[in-house]
Amino acid sequence: MDGALGFEVSVADRVRAIIAEQAMLEPHDVTPGAALSDLGLDSLMLVETLFALEEAFDISVPFNANDPAAGRFDLSTVRAVIAGVEGLIAAR
Repeated sequence: MDGALGFEVSVADRVRAIIAEQAMLEPHDVTPGAALSDLGLDSLMLVETLFALEEAFDISVPFNANDPAAGRFDLSTVRAVIAGVEGLIAAR
């Protein structure tokens, strides 16, 4: 995926940028080990983040908004979200 400057942007960098945008933070503030809740993402922001990830990567995230714990997509940390997105991309 090409960035605006003509270089390859990693999945991890794009995921971090999407999470940062939803949390109203700078991407460098979104570290891989950070819990999404610690970044200030409430439930609505989390759903918006998932929609943005789906659109950016042309994936479908297996998430149940009525029961997030029952989902098959780990939303515990930024690292887990990156791994989940990478897995969904690989499964396409």
